[in-house]
Amino acid sequence: MKRFNKLFLAVIVSSAFFVSCSSDDDNDTQEPRGDYEGGLFIANEGLFESANGSVSYLSDDLQIENNVFSLVNDGKKTGDIVQYIGFNGDLAYIVVNYSNKIEVVNRYTFKSVATITANINNPRYIAFANGKGYVTNWGEGGSATDDYVGILDLASNTITSKISVVEGPERIIENDGKLYVAHKGGWNQGNSLTVINATTNTVVTNFVVGDVPGTLVKDNGTLYVLCEGRPYYADETAGKLVKVSLSNNTITSTINFEGLDHPGFLDIESSKIYYTVNKNVYTVPTTSTTLSTTPIFTADVSAIYGFAVKNNNIFVADNGNRIDPGEISIYSLTGALNKTFDVGIAPNGFYFNN
Repeated sequence: MKRFNKLFLAVIVSSAFFVSCSSDDDNDTQEPRGDYEGGLFIANEGLFESANGSVSYLSDDLQIENNVFSLVNDGKKTGDIVQYIGFNGDLAYIVVNYSNKIEVVNRYTFKSVATITANINNPRYIAFANGKGYVTNWGEGGSATDDYVGILDLASNTITSKISVVEGPERIIENDGKLYVAHKGGWNQGNSLTVINATTNTVVTNFVVGDVPGTLVKDNGTLYVLCEGRPYYADETAGKLVKVSLSNNTITSTINFEGLDHPGFLDIESSKIYYTVNKNVYTVPTTSTTLSTTPIFTADVSAIYGFAVKNNNIFVADNGNRIDPGEISIYSLTGALNKTFDVGIAPNGFYFNN
């Protein structure tokens, strides 16, 4: 990523008007802004089986634009369940889960470049290494044996081969020519991490980290794996924060959440870990061997459905009732609510275009 506009932070911090900002979800007469450099994109899943997933854009001057993909591309639909957006060079790869496709666009104009549909089955996330893309796929949800990581040729925009992995591959992150895949479990409950060599496209190792690993963040030679724990209906277990050494792929420490707490999201900024449990946001230093018992704040949302920390701000997505447009909110690191914006249905993630 490149060129983060400092105005984005300055406007948020200096604003004296901590009021809600909203936009009309009816884009019949709206024109696309045309320049999407800087700022951030928000992935909005949409209502399942309604094909109304979308992408919103929040500019450096805090202007929100919804339905960006459709606006720029003559009404073309983003698809059903916008799961994730990955950046590589000047391109953005929009992973659309239920529509079984990846929309490739220029990340600064959002003009369509390609639509990838072949050899994709329940795609989840994407990462890039060794000049290729790597897409996690569940395969058929009811099967525990057909899950794979698809290898994407970035020149032809085709999946050229597959790497078989254990059930439920989700988040994927690259480090030094290796790919780390969290197995959240798909329709079931996973507990492991797979390491793939991007040069040979082979599995190096797979090992247990904790039940339902949902978030992967790398920082200073360590991979932080936030494990949510098994839910109440599946032999419930508590969450864990597992640290894995990226130099030798071994677990260096495990911190257990108390009782049956199920953490949701994790991010790292300035040597501090920020994480969520239910609607609460907590922080501890990356060197801490314990978790905090006192939240920084409780977000004013129905549920936290997306989370990020960037340039001294905390971003929270609220999916509401998953039928009407959701909201995103920007908080200070001390929990002061700065801004709220209406976005698309079921916002689930923030993607900073810098």
